[in-house]
This record gives sequence, C-alpha cells and structure tokens, in this order.
Amino acid sequence: MKSTYIWGAGHYGVLTALDCEQKDIKIAGFIDSNAKIKTKLGLPVLPSTEIISKKVVGLHILIAVRNETIIKEITEILLMAGLKDKDFKVSPLIILEIEKEKTIRNFFLSLNPSEQEQDVQEIISYFEENYFSIFPYFFTKKYDSLNIDVFYDKTCDMSYVLHKNKKMFFPKEVNCLPYYKSLCLEQDEDSPHRYETRNFIVKNGDVIADIGAAEGIWALTYADIAKKIYLFESDKKWIQALKKTFEPWKEKTIIVDKYVSNINEDKSVTLDDYFQNETLNFIKADIEGMEVKLLEGATKTLTRENDLKLLLCAYHKKGDAEEFKKRLDELGFITEYSKKYMLYTGDKDLEEPYIRRGLVRAAKPVL
Repeated sequence: MKSTYIWGAGHYGVLTALDCEQKDIKIAGFIDSNAKIKTKLGLPVLPSTEIISKKVVGLHILIAVRNETIIKEITEILLMAGLKDKDFKVSPLIILEIEKEKTIRNFFLSLNPSEQEQDVQEIISYFEENYFSIFPYFFTKKYDSLNIDVFYDKTCDMSYVLHKNKKMFFPKEVNCLPYYKSLCLEQDEDSPHRYETRNFIVKNGDVIADIGAAEGIWALTYADIAKKIYLFESDKKWIQALKKTFEPWKEKTIIVDKYVSNINEDKSVTLDDYFQNETLNFIKADIEGMEVKLLEGATKTLTRENDLKLLLCAYHKKGDAEEFKKRLDELGFITEYSKKYMLYTGDKDLEEPYIRRGLVRAAKPVL
C-alpha cells in the first residue's frame, strides 16, 4: 500500500491533512522546500530535493500549494521523478479554492467599469492583467521582488527579521521570509488591512492590547512607547517566539494564552473581566471572525474608557463590518472603514458582490 504525503506544509497543507484525517486517510508526512518546518500535527517533513533526485518512490501525493504556476512546476517534477499521473493529484481543497477565485475574478471582469465606484474600477483593472489576490490592487506588485534579510539566533533556535529595527522572531513551523513579506504588504499605506493611520497610532504611555497577536507586528511597532503591552494569542506555536520578540520589554509585556470572547472559561476570557481593574487605551483585534464576541464581552470596558481606540478586522464574515460599526456607533464611538476592499474566499458559500472592508476603526471623541 502506498504512503500518502502532502506536498506543501503550509496553511493549505495542514488543512488538507485535517480533511484527510476526517476521511480516515492516513497521512505519512509532508513534502516541502523547507524541510525544517514543524507542523502542529507533528508529522515529518521531507525535503522536496528527495523527490527531485528520484530517491523516493511508491508514494501517493496530494499537492496542497495555492499557486497554479507552482502546481504545474511540482507536477513536472513528479513526472520527471518517475511517478505516474495516478500517483498524485491536487488537493480537493485547493481545487475548490481555485474555482472560488475564478468565480470572483470573472464576476468583476463582467462588470461595466463606468458604472462602478473608483475602488471597484481599480479591482477590475487589476484583474484584467492579473489572476487573483485578496488585495486586488496594483500596490501589491511592489512586494513581488521585495528583499528582506533573515537572521538566525542559535541561542533560541529561531529565525528573525528586523521590523522597525526590532527583532521579530518566528517559530520553526513558519517560513518567516514569505510570512513577513505578506505582513509588509498588509501594512502598505494603500492596503485595506493597514492598521496605522494619522489618527490611529499609539500614543506615548498608552496601554495596548494586541488580540490575536500571532507574530506581534502591531504591538512591536509601538513597544518602545507603550506603557504596558498585553498580547492575547491562543495558538501555542507563537508563544515562545513572542516571548523572545518582546524580551527587551518583558517588564511591561504580558502574554495571555487564551481566546478573547464573550464568556469566561478555562480557555477564553472577556475583556470586561480581564480589564475590570485596568485602564486600556488601544485594542487591535484580528481573531478570525470572532470579533463580534469580543465586542459582546467588552461592553463595560468600551463604555467606561474615555480615551480608547479600536482596530477590528472585519473581513472574515459577511456583514461583520456593518455590524461592528453599528455597535460601536451606538456606544458613542466615531467610526470609519479602512480604504479599498478585500476579497475573502474563506466562506463556504460566496455571495456577490464579494467585496469586504478590511478594518473598522473606532475612537471615543475628544471632549
């Protein structure tokens, strides 16, 4: 019986492995150009050079890479390595994702540009020359050839990059170069996902909460001037990297290994409970569509604090941006959407017009 491997140990590779697990398909491991990646599933990762050098035979391979050009390259490598067409296929999850992206792209190309607002006109122009991007604007092209230096710290066995001249560390299972490039793209001045604007920056002496911190880029930007830093991150793979990144500011940094929600349990906490005796000046939240529960569990905090700003990611679920804005308007905040739109394919069922706001920003008015 052939062993099944997944080519691609990243996001889609892990999703494919979990999908196989639900279907009682045993996965022997992953194949990736970065064999040092450690997945949270604990499966071995073979270097792709073993396939290229024809040292591995008798495998069944699921390709879980989200790039059609790279899929074609992998297919050619596998055929050259002596595998037959029946020995490999593209992951069904990737096929579904490609179909979603084609549907969205074709929708925008079917529109009459003269009847659309400027931001949508720019999306149409982008798709006339490019395939798909969740940020469908030409500003993204400048990051195709962005050069970033990656360093290695042998004392902690982690790689890092310099962000604002501060070391940002990454766990082994994260390929830090493409990851950091995507962060730079997200925070471009023209990006719908950009946190910072002239009116939404942390002030000297602010107490800040980075909720869904992951690598901690937002909090790290302000680490020197913040009075206190709270990092909420429930994904355990990030904890050691966060500790190392914020080590220079460990006296004022608290890492909370919990979800932020509308209930207090062993693995979750509400902001009202956690900050009932603490001042809070700035909240940034990117928690995969759970932001509405954060708001439900933070009513007292949002009402009590007079000097408070929020950055809420709003693209994970249809209607979230409008819901967040309505709730915060009712609590007396001045709110705004981030510029331009994002395209999100994470929903099971996609609906026209597909565009979503990246962020809702909110601030208490100055009295």
